[in-house]
Amino acid sequence: MSVAHNGKGAELRASNFVCALALCMACTHIVYAQSYPTKPIRMIVPFAPGGGSDVTGRIVSAKLSERLKQQVVVENRTGAGGAIGTEFAARAAPDGYTLLLGSMSELALYPAVAPKVPYDTVRDFTPIALAGDVPFLLVTNPALPVRTTKELIALAKARPGEINYGSAGAGSTSHMTMALFGSLTGTRLVHIPYKGSAPATTDLVAGHLQAMMGTLPAALPFAKSGRLRALAVSSAKRWPSIPEYPTVAESGVPGYEVILWTGVLAPAGTAREIITQLQREIASLLTLSDVKESFAKQGAEINSAGPEQFAAIIRRDLAKWAKVAREANVRIE
Repeated sequence: MSVAHNGKGAELRASNFVCALALCMACTHIVYAQSYPTKPIRMIVPFAPGGGSDVTGRIVSAKLSERLKQQVVVENRTGAGGAIGTEFAARAAPDGYTLLLGSMSELALYPAVAPKVPYDTVRDFTPIALAGDVPFLLVTNPALPVRTTKELIALAKARPGEINYGSAGAGSTSHMTMALFGSLTGTRLVHIPYKGSAPATTDLVAGHLQAMMGTLPAALPFAKSGRLRALAVSSAKRWPSIPEYPTVAESGVPGYEVILWTGVLAPAGTAREIITQLQREIASLLTLSDVKESFAKQGAEINSAGPEQFAAIIRRDLAKWAKVAREANVRIE
């Protein structure tokens, strides 16, 4: 009997210990989250200063600094189409002091075209909040005898392999958006890769290229000046700042939609309380009029979707670009 009694006592003591340990860990977790942040936070931007992601990162980080009462510093870590900075963020401690300003480009498209990706977008990151969306603009050199998307498709079908388009490089967003266009329209366009979108745009304006899918901030000024002809916007609906341009979908390519989204993520394993706090602050700062104005100057629209919706968008685009890459046989080395 004494043995049984001692056994039950030991079980009870063990049970009490486990409960106490769990309670202690929960309390420590809550206190830690409530005191966050106690030191500066770095926001990794995996692209060079001055680009769209960098501008968005600096707008968000400046306002987040004000709200958290701690400095949020943008740290540009460039290279490999955004993969270097993204991998760095993925390997950082999940303590809330390293965040990633990520985009569709390196989080959904790059894994579809690269043979070896040093991070897993779904496994290695916890989405916090989207920040903004920007579409692409289908533009042509004015010398090309087309004024609508339907006319471009008709010309491409009549002259297969004769119409070329430029991109920022193999596997880039400007490449894959046109690969999707070719797949959905059944046209055979010739891809001319460049080392960046700027030289490709320059050659398009000069007439060395005939078409391109450029981001709205980069392509629109040339369209407004008449140096390029804008045919359509890549969003599902007409873009609020340029409602005069039809969508690619309504111009004869049903189902075509591409949005370059940008959002804030944390390394996987970051405390849920910290994710919730950051999401709340980011959603709030995105309602500010000066933030909306700054985004609008880039041609971007606010998108404050939270963690769950952001995660769903990532999964959707991972599957989408994997399919496009397979069908277009696009792989970068």
